[in-house]
Amino acid sequence: MRILIVEDEPLVRQRLLRLSAELAGARARFDAVADLESAGDRLQRNVYDGLLLDLNLEGEDGFELLRRAVSGRYHCVVVSAHRERALQAFEYGVLDFVPKPFSRERLGQALERLLDVGRYCAGRARYLGIWRAQGTALVELADVVWIRADGDYSELRMRDGRSELHDKSLAALSGVLPPDFVRCHRSYLVNLRHVRTLHAGSGSRYWLGLSDGAELPVGRSYVAALRRALALE
Repeated sequence: MRILIVEDEPLVRQRLLRLSAELAGARARFDAVADLESAGDRLQRNVYDGLLLDLNLEGEDGFELLRRAVSGRYHCVVVSAHRERALQAFEYGVLDFVPKPFSRERLGQALERLLDVGRYCAGRARYLGIWRAQGTALVELADVVWIRADGDYSELRMRDGRSELHDKSLAALSGVLPPDFVRCHRSYLVNLRHVRTLHAGSGSRYWLGLSDGAELPVGRSYVAALRRALALE
């Protein structure tokens, strides 16, 4: 796993590099930059899986990079003294918010989440960022009806019928989505807020009826969990 540290304070940057390398061992390789321009250049030229991001970078707002992180393939942990921005950061779907000054133990907890996103339980994201030519657009997760795997990407079907393409796989998105989103098929996540019915069809196949009139297939291995999630047992 490759992780980029974005921190403008030299001493803090060196401490993050040293502690992160010690805590992650051979599981991750770390690079570090001091400003948004360098971070943007690194992220364009290299493939990173994770980001440790400060929010105040010599007067520049780290939230600009955070918006890109929300729509990128990598996951983000914010390391910042601005605790009042934690709620906003979680609304962008960050995995964790580590307040400064941080301890070795607290940094270790955040790194474990970053190193093993699949083990991390559902997140608290309220928005997802979508890359567009003009910049990153935010979509509210409450308006997403279902999400379908599309290779290394994911297709989001919105309540108004639009489709958006997100630059994260279905597995990667699962780590930041709120508990409303559950797997109903190996290729689909569904937003329980938009489920109206669960019914059997021909050949003992199950389907979900959705608020927009569409139907989603349900894999046999997901039926029991869906019935519990929908309080049908």
